Amino acid sequence: MKPLRNAPFETWRTKRFLMLDIDDTLTSEGRLTAEAYTALQAASEAGLIVIPVTGRPAGWCDMIARFWPVDAVVGENGAFSYRYDHQTRRMHRSYVQPELERAANRERLNRLAQRILAEVPGAAIASDQAFRDIDLAIDFCEDVPPLSQTAVDRIVQLFEGEGATAKISSIHVNGWFGSHDKLTTSLSLLQQAFGCSAQQARSEVVFVGDSPNDAPMFGYFVDAVGVANVVGQASRCAALPQWVCDASSGRGFAELVQAILKARR
Repeated sequence: MKPLRNAPFETWRTKRFLMLDIDDTLTSEGRLTAEAYTALQAASEAGLIVIPVTGRPAGWCDMIARFWPVDAVVGENGAFSYRYDHQTRRMHRSYVQPELERAANRERLNRLAQRILAEVPGAAIASDQAFRDIDLAIDFCEDVPPLSQTAVDRIVQLFEGEGATAKISSIHVNGWFGSHDKLTTSLSLLQQAFGCSAQQARSEVVFVGDSPNDAPMFGYFVDAVGVANVVGQASRCAALPQWVCDASSGRGFAELVQAILKARR
């Protein structure tokens, strides 16, 4: 990873899309600061197509798509994309699984949740689980005392032992049945909603994140960026970003937006 401050202006001038993780990338210690939200607004007003790509649940993503200065949102680690048309007042929802499949998978995840809680002391169902459509989120540090890395690894093993996909964020282990992830659904959204092919996206998208579940995005986009706290997760990431901010979390996000807008001016 190279320091963001050393990136040439030309790196950012041709970017059309800004895609971003939310927890500990846009937010700082669980809060959305004025600095970070102002940067989000500035990116939108500058003409960038802004798309959060998050592990957060469907209920939250509906609100984000409606009320934040964004053009779409990918949620539950790629389970769906939402795009709100403010002119027609219509929400466009696209799921990777049909409703009946989602319902069947939910029953399997409910059973698996009870096993995880029984076998990993201190783990908890994430407080936002009631708003989720597809995945199961196990909290290891958001609203519970932080679990050891061994405990987090055990949660992943239990998911994978049942044939589920498991991804670690900065606060949860998210598990689901299916092969989707943040990248697959992001590329589908870019193509279908914005006419940007997968090949074009490699160079036209800036993605910024911080944790292992962002690794598919880090590995695909040429100029992916990590906020500074990604350094602490580097050993667990299957791929790392090209650039890293000096600042962590929301301040790092604001640092990136400032660099992009300066280059565009």
